[in-house]
Amino acid sequence: MTQPQVSTVVADPASVDAAIESRFSARAFLPTPVQRSTIEDILRVASRAASGTNTQPWRVYVLQGASRDSLVDKVCSAHEAIYADPSQAVQYREEYDYYPSQWVSPYIDRRRENGWGLYGLLGITKGDKDKMHAQHGRNYRFFDAPVGLMFTLDRVMGRGSLVDYGMFLQSIMVAARARGLHTCPQAAWNGFAKIILPHIGAGPDEMLVCGMALGHADTKEKVNSFHTPREAVEQFTHWLE
Repeated sequence: MTQPQVSTVVADPASVDAAIESRFSARAFLPTPVQRSTIEDILRVASRAASGTNTQPWRVYVLQGASRDSLVDKVCSAHEAIYADPSQAVQYREEYDYYPSQWVSPYIDRRRENGWGLYGLLGITKGDKDKMHAQHGRNYRFFDAPVGLMFTLDRVMGRGSLVDYGMFLQSIMVAARARGLHTCPQAAWNGFAKIILPHIGAGPDEMLVCGMALGHADTKEKVNSFHTPREAVEQFTHWLE
C-alpha cells in the first residue's frame, strides 16, 4: 500500500529545490539513449500534476529512432523552404497565440535580453540572418536529443487546460532533473502542426500544444552555459495584510 499523500514527508527538500533550480532549456544534447522505462517513470510522476476537476487533458507522443529522425527531416525541410521563399510561411500557422500580438515592457525587454544574450554567447551578431536561421533550426532537430516529446490537447477543452498543461510540463522537466536528465520545452514546433500531427498519428480533434527535447545535456557545449535571469520575489509579489 502506498503512503497517503497527506502524510508523505519530503525528507530532502533541498533536492526538490535543486531539481527545480537546475532546470533550464538545454540546447545541446548527447546521443546517449534514454531507456523507455525511464521515460515512462517520468511521465507517471508528472501525471500527478494538478488539473481542473482532474480532467488530465494531456496527450503525449514520444519520438525516438526512425520516427524522431523522419519528423526532423520533414520539419527541417519546411523550415529551409520558408527561408528560401518567405511566402510559404502562410501555410504554417499556430493554432493558439503563444506570444502576444503586440509586445510591451517589461516582457519585450526580457525577450530581447534573452535573445541577444544567447546569440551573443554563440557569436551571432545583429543582422547575421543566416546564423540566426541556423540556430533557430536547431529546434527542429530537438537540439540533437535522442527523445522528442509532442504534447496535444483536445480542441474541445477550454483555455484553462493550457494552465493544467503548464503544470504537467513543469512536472516532467523536474522529474527529468531528478533522474540526471535535461529538457528543452519548445513552442517553436507549433507552427508546423500540419506536418507533426499526421506524423504522430494524432486525431483531428487534437491541437498541438508544444514539443520538448529530452536527454543528457552536453556539458561541454558553450550554449548550455547560458542561463536566464529571474526577477526577485519582491519584484513580482504583492503582500496584502
